[in-house]
Amino acid sequence: MSLLHRSLAALALASGCLSTADAAPRGLEARDLVTMDRASDPQASPDGSRIAFALRETDLAANKGVYGIWLVPAKGGEAQRVTGKGATANNPRWSNDGKSLYFLSTRSGSQQVWRLDLGGGEAHQVSDYPVDVGSFKVAPVGRQLAFTLEVYTDCDTLACTKKRLDERASAKPTRKVFDKLFFRHWDAWADGRRSQLYAAEPDAVGRLPAEPRRVSNGIDGDIPSKPHGDDSEYSWSPDGKRLAFAARIAGRTEPWSTNFDLFVAPSDGSAIPDDLTKANPAWDSYPVWSRDGGTLYYLAMKRPGYEADRFAVMALDLAGGTAREVNPEWDRSAGDPKLGPDGKSLYVTADDNGEHRLFVVDLAGGKVRQAAGGGQVEGYALAGNAIVIARSMFTSPADLYRVEAGKETRLTSFNRERLADVRMGEFEFYDFKGWNGERVQGYVMKPWNYERGKKYPVAYIVHGGPQTMFGNNFHYRWNPQAYAGAGIAVVAINFHGSLGYGQAFTDAITEDEGGKPLEDLKKGWAAALAKFDFLDGSRACALGASYGGYMMFWMAGNWHEPFKCLVAHDGVFDNRMMGYSTEELWFDEYGHGGTPHDNPRGYEEHNPVNHVKVWKKPILVIHGQQDFRIPAEQGIAAFTAAQRLGIESRFLYFPDENHWVLKPQNSILWHDTVIGWVKRWTE
Repeated sequence: MSLLHRSLAALALASGCLSTADAAPRGLEARDLVTMDRASDPQASPDGSRIAFALRETDLAANKGVYGIWLVPAKGGEAQRVTGKGATANNPRWSNDGKSLYFLSTRSGSQQVWRLDLGGGEAHQVSDYPVDVGSFKVAPVGRQLAFTLEVYTDCDTLACTKKRLDERASAKPTRKVFDKLFFRHWDAWADGRRSQLYAAEPDAVGRLPAEPRRVSNGIDGDIPSKPHGDDSEYSWSPDGKRLAFAARIAGRTEPWSTNFDLFVAPSDGSAIPDDLTKANPAWDSYPVWSRDGGTLYYLAMKRPGYEADRFAVMALDLAGGTAREVNPEWDRSAGDPKLGPDGKSLYVTADDNGEHRLFVVDLAGGKVRQAAGGGQVEGYALAGNAIVIARSMFTSPADLYRVEAGKETRLTSFNRERLADVRMGEFEFYDFKGWNGERVQGYVMKPWNYERGKKYPVAYIVHGGPQTMFGNNFHYRWNPQAYAGAGIAVVAINFHGSLGYGQAFTDAITEDEGGKPLEDLKKGWAAALAKFDFLDGSRACALGASYGGYMMFWMAGNWHEPFKCLVAHDGVFDNRMMGYSTEELWFDEYGHGGTPHDNPRGYEEHNPVNHVKVWKKPILVIHGQQDFRIPAEQGIAAFTAAQRLGIESRFLYFPDENHWVLKPQNSILWHDTVIGWVKRWTE
């Protein structure tokens, strides 16, 4: 479809002369991707009859996403917005009586807790603190709320924290002085505050007190964890008298420690929290109480310093203090636990063979069965005997579905009209023998305009992590449909190190980041070309971000022959410098077998910087200035190397983005630049 015809079709649609169903078919474009409505965070009402959820809409002119709260009947019906359009509202949580919703909103100028009575009337502000409320959770009985605030832990009042923040803002010297690491993390510089857990009960008019009770007294750590933690890291006891939470005690070891412990404290803040899992030097988190409050279920790793270890389901007898692993025979890493309606099972999510599925774990015997799959379960709610999931797939963005007694009912279809004329690329998973002859899985996606007998250029995409996977989901940054929509086929491999194929498979990449994965990528590429005759192996580019960006630099010096060009986003160019400049040191130190000074060979064996002399292929390097995980100098250095070698190269720089590209207009530019680069070298 030509640009002229597409423009005419758009005008016809706008004027009402043509329905989207009648428009000429086309592929998915970046502008479609960034403007899609995104449903998430389903929450069931106490009686299970209604589902509250968040919907992200895009304000392209303002270059941001705007969240609102919606309701849909759990058995099906029309979804309705319950918060005003344009005023951001997120994190819906039900009151105990099901008559109102609490949520977070910035409509008052800072992020605070609000409450909406569903019987009628406007939402009213519940909290009015001098700092943002980061997260919150409603007590199962009574009217208490638990919530988190970033404060200076040596301050006795919130007013003290506010005063100190004001003094820092007005100080003439602009320098910052730090005595320990984690002075910057992800995309933010530290200001000395810690996220702490509080509890309080609203007064007669529904307002929280000016000075709430701090529950995490004496804890030098963040609840929830930074930068991506949430309210799943703390939970109320059934009687509302205690709170369990996870925290990593900071000190000087925080940047190289994954030792999160579980604590329990009275909700009135009257005692120092009790450390329940001090015996385990690895990660313990995500507490869930039993119905009687006598057992705490949680997820735990076993190896210190290893963020990709398997999360096992644990049961801790609070009276006796003994813990047991519930599911030792299940070789998957659990996440997002919720107690089942019968109190005898725990629902968890897990990566599994290219999908992120929902499972049920029997708490007595550890038996596991699948509850929902068919793509990526991005959130779920237990609604009586049914489950409501937010699920996306390669071919559709996330919507809500009801699953009950083996039957599935779709509850929402937010992007149906927007995608009515879009033809998605078809995909297929395939297996091959990778490193050591072991089974490895990949997938291939056809271009949207696929015709039998024709050959198409290929985008060979390498995932980040590396301990993640390329799964059957609808991604908003590395979405294969964006390439299929441009007439480009896609191949991707879940190489050794990926999740969802057993812990030994994940562990295989440790201290071998450029070895087994590269062998899998070579064999997966050969297997794809042999199996799918529409792939034109002579017109292919390789692309990747984060670990995938590292792999682009590694491939540039060790396996560039099949590719016409490379695209490296936020990749590691020099392992040694990465080891001294990244913020979460545990990742590099575990993966390379120690620090750069203790084990230099671990950093140099697969270091891209050592192979620059043989670089030949055109390369597009992308980096965000606010990426403190892989600092921008890594991308700048790689671009410098390519320029000095006289290689065709380009540097796409985002001064306002972190490890990801999040702003809608930046995302459009990113996709246009990346896909344009691939087309330039493959057409």
